[in-house]
Amino acid sequence: MPSALMETTTKFDLRLASRMSRLGTETAFEVLNRARALEKQGREIVHLEIGEPDFATPSNIVEAGVDALYMGWTHYGPSAGLPDLRKEIAEYISRTRDVPVSSDEVVVVPGGKPIIFFSILALVDEGDEVIYPNPGFPIYESMINYLGGKAVPIPLREERDFALDVKELASLITDRTKLIIINSPQNPTGGVLTRKDIEDVARVIGDRNIMVLSDEIYSRLIFEGEHFSIMSVPGFKDRTILLDGFSKTYAMTGWRMGYGVMRPDLAAHMTRLMTNSNSCTASFTQVAGIQALSGDQSSVDKMCAEFKHRRDVFVAGLNKIKGFSCRMPKGAFYVFPNVAKTGWPSKKLADALLEQAGVACLSGTAFGAFGEGYLRFSVANSLENLNTALQWIEAWVGKNLR
Repeated sequence: MPSALMETTTKFDLRLASRMSRLGTETAFEVLNRARALEKQGREIVHLEIGEPDFATPSNIVEAGVDALYMGWTHYGPSAGLPDLRKEIAEYISRTRDVPVSSDEVVVVPGGKPIIFFSILALVDEGDEVIYPNPGFPIYESMINYLGGKAVPIPLREERDFALDVKELASLITDRTKLIIINSPQNPTGGVLTRKDIEDVARVIGDRNIMVLSDEIYSRLIFEGEHFSIMSVPGFKDRTILLDGFSKTYAMTGWRMGYGVMRPDLAAHMTRLMTNSNSCTASFTQVAGIQALSGDQSSVDKMCAEFKHRRDVFVAGLNKIKGFSCRMPKGAFYVFPNVAKTGWPSKKLADALLEQAGVACLSGTAFGAFGEGYLRFSVANSLENLNTALQWIEAWVGKNLR
């Protein structure tokens, strides 16, 4: 019977909607799967491809989540998020961005990506232009294309420490520009926009009715300087969607919890999108989120300090390898070396390092066309493994690059 059913169901062509051809992906998960397949074959792999802290979620947060389960936080909650968590987030953003924020401006979602998806879904009509960083988090371009917008890349160049050129940004803004996406600290480059950079972006936008999606998911992982949000610029709070969350800061990637902060009328529409897609974020994780924001923050400081140390070691090691040159990233937990002098295209080199050297990393082109000539390594791994990776890369280069 099962085989007959199989024959019946597979004779029909799958007729996907045309928009599916415009949907991109996040290559990190594809490389992770390939690396795990190699491990199943007995290969030893150093995982520097996936962007998540290798630390355990702090125990006070775990205990809060476990207690919440036993206390019955296992049912539906409001689509916008639990009132107590939204209040905690509002107070946190008010304090750290120096702007007044209320609970009705907060929408809690399962991870950071829904805020990207919902923002573009709510604001961008077919043909509207969205300016986004390139190289940049690949889901920006994927969602713009998927929803029929016109993706307009703003190149991030190494000679500017991967900060965007505001003159170039000004030249890209047109009457069709509906949304501008900025990301600091930045994935994949580790670049950080200074207060002056942000204020220059605000000046270029001026009083145009253009929304800004400010992806600040790595805001607590800065090694030099201080975080500054465009939401803090006078006149921009009503035009900013601030994306932040718990995954990177508190090593809670698997808990799936992020949030957006935006004007109340837009928050109401985002909440409707949550109702239509996810109903709500898991209640017990939100209770843990309250503890994350209100409890002891020493674990965040320790993680940040450790990432900084690992960054220093790994960048120094890469700069000793023939064909590699790497600037010092100022935030997040990625390094983005220039590998153009190897003479190898980024994707070919990343594949070879995985399959032949046993080091999983990402091609710069996984983050857009302007990522050619670069690789991204996550330093969210132990110093021991990072040093092993450096040894294996150097040995591979010695054999294959002359």
